[in-house]
Amino acid sequence: MFDRRLFLHLVTWLGQWPAGPGRHVVGSPRRARPAWDGRARPALAVAAEGVTVLSVPPDRVVAVRALVGVPARRFLPGLPEAVGYPAWTVHDGAFRWTRSPARLPDAGRWTPPTAPGLPHWLRLFDRDVLVVRDVDGRYLAGVGIKRHDAYGHELAVGTVPDARGRGLARRLVAQAARRVLDEGAVPTYLHDVGNLASARVAEAAGFPDRGWRAYGVYPD
Repeated sequence: MFDRRLFLHLVTWLGQWPAGPGRHVVGSPRRARPAWDGRARPALAVAAEGVTVLSVPPDRVVAVRALVGVPARRFLPGLPEAVGYPAWTVHDGAFRWTRSPARLPDAGRWTPPTAPGLPHWLRLFDRDVLVVRDVDGRYLAGVGIKRHDAYGHELAVGTVPDARGRGLARRLVAQAARRVLDEGAVPTYLHDVGNLASARVAEAAGFPDRGWRAYGVYPD
């Protein structure tokens, strides 16, 4: 059963959902505004079951629609220039979401992103982040929540090398997903298709691979 929160998230985040078969380029003012971290995301796409909705700034719709006709091997490499950010990077990966996170024990504590000892990437968040520390207070792993809109919140997780293999990431992701659901949103999880470790975390935390894909143009 399709989650209504996911539907509302995709409509809000992309500007349209769903659409007919094939790739659809839609203009959204959100692509010209800063995202959760203060930086733009000039192209975002979600693909599922033969449908792709690619969201770009309104003034770039014509250029991107022209790019749609090129061979597939040239489409993604040409996307940054088509949306006006030729030096930026295309990220292409899996899009996962859940209504039923795994019943794993909590692993972390919610703490301000300004707390001492946190890595730079967690300091980008404007609300509490979920953190695991060792007995000496050193950071081991953490999750931040990217609140894209009122309906969809994306989870980002990281673990220091020395703490990997302990199951911390999956427990943190499941714990954070429960919080997102309590807030009335649907938790999402994006990762590169070649990142097998991240894929295993997602599966163990209750985010199944439904074959959905997400890609876009991001800052380096």
